[in-house]
Amino acid sequence: MLFSRRSTGRRTRRTVGCVLAALCVGGLLTAPSATGAPDAGPGSARVRGLVARMTLDEKISFVHWTTGPVGGPTMTGIGYLPGVPRLGIPELRAADGPAGVRLLGGTATAMPTPVALASTFDDHLAREYGTVLGREGRALGQDIVLGPMTNIIRVPNAGRNFETYSEDPLLSSRMAAAEVRGIQDQGLMATVKHFAANNQEYQRETIDAQVDEQTLQEVELPAFHSAVGAGAASVMCSYNSVNGTHACGNEHLLQDVLREQWDFRGWVMSDWLATHATSDLTKGLDQELGVELTLGQPVPDSRYFSSALRTAVQDGSISEAALDRSVIRIVGQMERFGLLDGKATERPRRNPEAGRAAARTIAENGGVLLRNEHHMLPLTGEEATDIAVIGNSAEHPKVTGDGSAHVIPDRATTPVDALARRAGDRATVVHEPGEDLVGVPVPGSSLVPAFEGGKQLRPGGQGVFYQGRLTVPADGDYKIAFGAVGGVANLQIEGQPAVLGTEAFGTVTTTMHLTRGTHQVTMNGWAFEQTPLSVELSWVTPEAARADFDRAVEAAARARTAIVFAQDDSAEGVDRTSLSLPGRQDELIEAVTKVNPHTIVVLNTGSSVLMPWLRDTAAVLEMWYPGQEGAEATASLLFGDTNPSGRLTQTFPATDTDQPMAGDPHRYPGVDGKETYSEGLDVGYRWYDRTGVAPLFPFGYGLSYTDFAYSDLSVTRTARGLDARVTVRNTGVREGRETVQVYLGAAPDTPAPQALRELAGFTKITLGPGERRRVTVPVDERQLCHWDTSAGTWRLGTGARTVYVGPSAAKTPLSASVTVLSR
Repeated sequence: MLFSRRSTGRRTRRTVGCVLAALCVGGLLTAPSATGAPDAGPGSARVRGLVARMTLDEKISFVHWTTGPVGGPTMTGIGYLPGVPRLGIPELRAADGPAGVRLLGGTATAMPTPVALASTFDDHLAREYGTVLGREGRALGQDIVLGPMTNIIRVPNAGRNFETYSEDPLLSSRMAAAEVRGIQDQGLMATVKHFAANNQEYQRETIDAQVDEQTLQEVELPAFHSAVGAGAASVMCSYNSVNGTHACGNEHLLQDVLREQWDFRGWVMSDWLATHATSDLTKGLDQELGVELTLGQPVPDSRYFSSALRTAVQDGSISEAALDRSVIRIVGQMERFGLLDGKATERPRRNPEAGRAAARTIAENGGVLLRNEHHMLPLTGEEATDIAVIGNSAEHPKVTGDGSAHVIPDRATTPVDALARRAGDRATVVHEPGEDLVGVPVPGSSLVPAFEGGKQLRPGGQGVFYQGRLTVPADGDYKIAFGAVGGVANLQIEGQPAVLGTEAFGTVTTTMHLTRGTHQVTMNGWAFEQTPLSVELSWVTPEAARADFDRAVEAAARARTAIVFAQDDSAEGVDRTSLSLPGRQDELIEAVTKVNPHTIVVLNTGSSVLMPWLRDTAAVLEMWYPGQEGAEATASLLFGDTNPSGRLTQTFPATDTDQPMAGDPHRYPGVDGKETYSEGLDVGYRWYDRTGVAPLFPFGYGLSYTDFAYSDLSVTRTARGLDARVTVRNTGVREGRETVQVYLGAAPDTPAPQALRELAGFTKITLGPGERRRVTVPVDERQLCHWDTSAGTWRLGTGARTVYVGPSAAKTPLSASVTVLSR
């Protein structure tokens, strides 16, 4: 009975709704490629035979990750499984994702972050994105990448919005499915994360997401479902609880939804240290990720799925059959990917050139032109020959966000260099930081003994590596920049909060208010086994900050064109306290616009930001965190070598208070440890539709260097849903790409809650100047359905449905009605 359903009643209910549910799933779960195809059953006879021959300790070695061996040609990722050599089962290695293959102490192709990918609205580019990750992961000696992240952007302030796709379930679903196929076509296993409702970083380890089943099924879960349908090998459960039960022991999510509703055949691993009990193994969790980290070495044992699990199996509190089931799921995926047949040792050569080309194409297509007054862009004529480039990220490229998705790039050109090269030898291009976030090394006259950056600890070393005294010349706010590579470092300045440095967070800049005088300074840390610990320390004094600001404004006043690069610092583990740009960047942009009417703002942000200076700018280009080729992509867009075609995957609020999470602490950040999804289905643009609040920029918005006109909409019912046909014409003078968006209105005969309208289909087309094309956008049957909580299945929304077509959620000039009848 090991593989039987848990209850006859549950299986019966699933069968009753299966016909309608199949209709309402439709194209989101089309058959994956051969590599990504789900296996035929709960472990082949071969896999079951291998597991039957394992010892108890060998089985347990599969259900918890370790740090693995050191040395050798293979770089270290996030986890290691030793395999069972005597049975021909190879070791497994896992690396962090999802914006590139992150290895400790190593470099890789740093891709544009997933929010930039989704801004392309292009399934083909999503698959190519996955192809780069898959190829790189295999070449770098890995078998699994922890990505993609598919959680919905619900909270504008959430720190990991840059790591995921969008606020819309359909867009996220299509991106996820395509990316998973791209990853797994290369033989690398994908781990879709974080299942589920991990929509904020604030109190993420303990927060309880209170969310109704319809909202889960229609908003948060579709992208996970799509990734599973594309054949994802693994699913990672999240830190948070869902409706009172922690996600990694939540039987409803892991059993009822994942395995029974979706027939998932892979395995479930926990987020790092997100397992809560050994008994989670019996509730759907198969594998524990994470070991305790101390200042010295990782503890070589997991909390629950190692020695504690061995004891539980031996005393009978957990059956060995339950352990077998989890091991069979893991080894079954190894068989599916050919790792039991020699493919574990077949590692392709890296192709960094192909990675760079894909990264640049995606960054170019994901850049969103938000404003372009009087056709300021593309840069031509005098505006292209005399340029002041201002901003920290113009000199220190903002490649990616911080946390487990932080990838150290093979290379990253600075935007000021890319712009100068593109402008040509006859142009004048100057740079001023305006607000320097890095500064200069703290001089020996201020820090005694002098601190020389670079290698501080040998591989595997640990302990205090610096003690000294910092003399501060005057009271004021000092920016302290601290970075570490190859391990973890801690900076403590007397009287100030400690600063943690690790390569997962790049160079961390902290503002400290220091008083005139002398302060004790201590630095300690530990190095990874395979790399030395290197540390850098620098600062920006108040005097230097004032001079930087003034020089930037003066440079802007002298130049014909001013390009201001502005950034935020989204990171895993922390939410933004405000949607404003950090530091004095808003003030700097305002000062520059007052002295130069030809001011262009380039945003390197992970999510939506406020723009109090918007009306005074000539142009605004959102480049997100554009990856290692972001500088070249930015220059290409600004000078018109590429026509902007990106679209916003999330609504940009006009103010901190004019957004769905504002004014209700129960929604965000939560009260008494609970965040309540009281907005229900009205996430993102749906909330703006419902409330009538005007956003700064709507979902789906983006400008081009050409114009498009829509006409002649017709909608017909099909066996697979609907077909919306519309004529699109390029009315401008240059070729461009347009994202045709189809939105579907509520069903009048449906008593369940519904959004006023939702994205139901989209396609991207390329048209030359004057070209006209009849475009068909399919609307899958699934988009016509809603989740019936009482029946536990999908129901068709019948009656007269209105279909809207246009270039964004706020601009749908065409509409038509179609009648949907019960099947």
